Amino acid sequence: MKISLRAGEKIYVNGAVLRADRKVSLEFMNDVTFLLESHVIQANETTTPLRQLYFAAQVMLVDPAVKQDAFLAFKRMLASLLATFENKQILKELKLIDEMVCKDRVFEALKAIRLLYALEAQILSGDAEQTIPSQSDQNTRPEAIA
Repeated sequence: MKISLRAGEKIYVNGAVLRADRKVSLEFMNDVTFLLESHVIQANETTTPLRQLYFAAQVMLVDPAVKQDAFLAFKRMLASLLATFENKQILKELKLIDEMVCKDRVFEALKAIRLLYALEAQILSGDAEQTIPSQSDQNTRPEAIA
């Protein structure tokens, strides 16, 4: 898999954080887990339940040393969300996200969680009538695994 980074951009590869000092293309020649800087959220950005869930899943990718602890935190948060949300679409998507994480498809799960942010915002604002495209309706690409 080949990716391009802009000058100053970071990439998280197998737990290491790399920063490009100039525009560069990288080609991964074997299996690697990575996350681009644009998909990484900081702890202070975990302002909603789904962002907190995303952060726990993200930690599984960027810090392999604490992957099991992050997985347990993810499962606890997920159970809480499944017990709290009433919206059928969000509940269905959360179950699919759980399956992805259990199958070690964490990058795909992160993508699916990001797709739920808009629906979560509508629910939190009291307007839960809208829907979003279902993750199961979209083609997913395991971009984190080369």
